[in-house]
Amino acid sequence: MREAFVATTTAILDEDPRTALVIADISGDAFATALRDHPDRVFNVGIREQLMAGVGGGLALTGMRPFLHSYAPFLIDRAYEQIKLDLGHQDAGAVLVSIGASFDAAAEGYTHQSPGDVALLDTLGGWTVHVPGHRDEVPGLLRAAARHDDRVYVRLSAQENRRAYANGSVLKRGKTLVVAVGPMLDPVLEATEGLDVTVLYTNTPRPWSIDSDLKNREIVVVEPYLAGTSARETNGRSLHLGVGAAEVRRYGTWRDHAREHGLDPAGLRRSITEFL
Repeated sequence: MREAFVATTTAILDEDPRTALVIADISGDAFATALRDHPDRVFNVGIREQLMAGVGGGLALTGMRPFLHSYAPFLIDRAYEQIKLDLGHQDAGAVLVSIGASFDAAAEGYTHQSPGDVALLDTLGGWTVHVPGHRDEVPGLLRAAARHDDRVYVRLSAQENRRAYANGSVLKRGKTLVVAVGPMLDPVLEATEGLDVTVLYTNTPRPWSIDSDLKNREIVVVEPYLAGTSARETNGRSLHLGVGAAEVRRYGTWRDHAREHGLDPAGLRRSITEFL
């Protein structure tokens, strides 16, 4: 997904003179060509993520369409106040693109983990959140975001499904609705094999848009970030599966962390079966 982001954003910079890119050292080498070709619209502010958000807000106020990029905890957690003020309070738009997801860089420790990023943006409102489940979904989401001036967050991850799907795809039909967000689709499909459930895929959990004929069903929501992030979006009896609030202090890999939080197929099947 990261490579798809770099290639697509570089192409957008070449095609659209309104587009700008602000980074804070992360992916500097990957954007070397863009830095060389567009020195007036591509900026590396160094390890100053709060400044990156402020610069992005300033660019937006001049009519530019800024893309901001870093690891999720640096882009969202660390720069939260500047996102709140320099974008939200100023009613300025930007496209924030993160890597690292909840625990992709597990070996780097808790400083590189951000399971609460979407929940933080929910406190601000007005954000469109994309969580692609496959690298082939990334270019279309980025190009769509470049064409308007709203506030958009694109959450990239190392974990991905075997293939790309359109937002809102229904992969199987049954009684209880299971909503799989982004890269959670493949684990959910494996976990629900043989169960009487409808599996619906979304790579755009914000704004929450479940068809009215499905919304009031008994529902399970499986998200790759903090468990319960979308709880307020559902009605009736529901189960919300995601990353637990307790910190996992053993580094391991993202797969180890997913298993520890019950987000692997076996863990999901246990939780969903108990709910059913």
